[in-house]
Amino acid sequence: DLQICQHRAPTCCTKKMEESYQAAVRRERAQSIQALNFELKYMIVGHITAFQEAFESLLRFAENRTSSLFETAYRPMAKEAAEPVKELFTDISLYILGAETTVESAVLRFFDSLFPLVYSRLINPGITDLSEDYTECLRLTRQDINPFGHYSKNMVTELSKSLWASRMLSQALSLGIEVINTTEHAALTKECSRALVRMQYCPHCQGLTLIRPCVGYCLNVMRGCLASVSELDTQWREFIATLEYLTGEMAASHDLEVALAGMWNSINEAILHAQLNGPQLSATVDKVCGQPRQQEGNLSAASIVPVKAVPETQAFVMAHTSLNNKRREFINYMKRSRTFYASIAERLCDGDLVMRDSSTCWNGEDVV
Repeated sequence: DLQICQHRAPTCCTKKMEESYQAAVRRERAQSIQALNFELKYMIVGHITAFQEAFESLLRFAENRTSSLFETAYRPMAKEAAEPVKELFTDISLYILGAETTVESAVLRFFDSLFPLVYSRLINPGITDLSEDYTECLRLTRQDINPFGHYSKNMVTELSKSLWASRMLSQALSLGIEVINTTEHAALTKECSRALVRMQYCPHCQGLTLIRPCVGYCLNVMRGCLASVSELDTQWREFIATLEYLTGEMAASHDLEVALAGMWNSINEAILHAQLNGPQLSATVDKVCGQPRQQEGNLSAASIVPVKAVPETQAFVMAHTSLNNKRREFINYMKRSRTFYASIAERLCDGDLVMRDSSTCWNGEDVV
């Protein structure tokens, strides 16, 4: 009553054993595909973590630099500016991770929060009554009177370019993991599990427990079983090419490190621009928001403090080098995995499964 291992000679197998063999080949195939996938998945997961750590390190550096700008050059508003600065860098971090937000909304929200502080602490430091309504009016007015000139828009452009590639790379790596997980759990068809039993276990039914499949026979069976998985070959190669493009974009004109390191300077220039145009801004704000209560003996506007460029610190150089090295390392590894799905049958037929250096092997029906 055998369904798979039918043979002219007497057999020591039963139908129940055939069913056990089918369960065994399904389990073994899942394990061998998992083992093949493990290294690739381990590398991608490792690099997702490594990139994330490098991004976070650069963001922390840029945030600390921006905070110290307020503490050294704009002390009257440093304490109140801490929260908007923190929010800006949190938004950027979320954007890189793929959150539904944009660089433009994050940067403009920051400048909306910054304008009431610049206006009341630097341009008109005599203001004592900064009610919620007045603050909100200043926030909304910022969008119309553009107190920070072209600096806010330039910052959006610079960051959007450099962060876009980082965001895309982050999403692409997650997609790669998803693809590998899906192929790992691809179910074997009934025909495939029968063919695998015929290849691996039918010799046992003849008492031939040491005979292994012929290489060509194994390849035919595996290619048939994994036809749907190997169809991914073209898309996988395109995926690797996209990763190569994105890492190139990050390293070239859209240099993330340079854009993040220059944020404090853009913010500084924007504040200086607002201070230089203080009288015109005050006149417009008075018309739109009304005049707030002033302290007796109006204080003069805070003096403009030009800030010199901060020299590159060791932390930034290390983060920059680390990210560059990780990019290079990662893309070199991924390039080597280009043929992963095309060669999956060959890799499964490698090693102990087949007879390589023997004159006899199993061809599915007999020993040859």
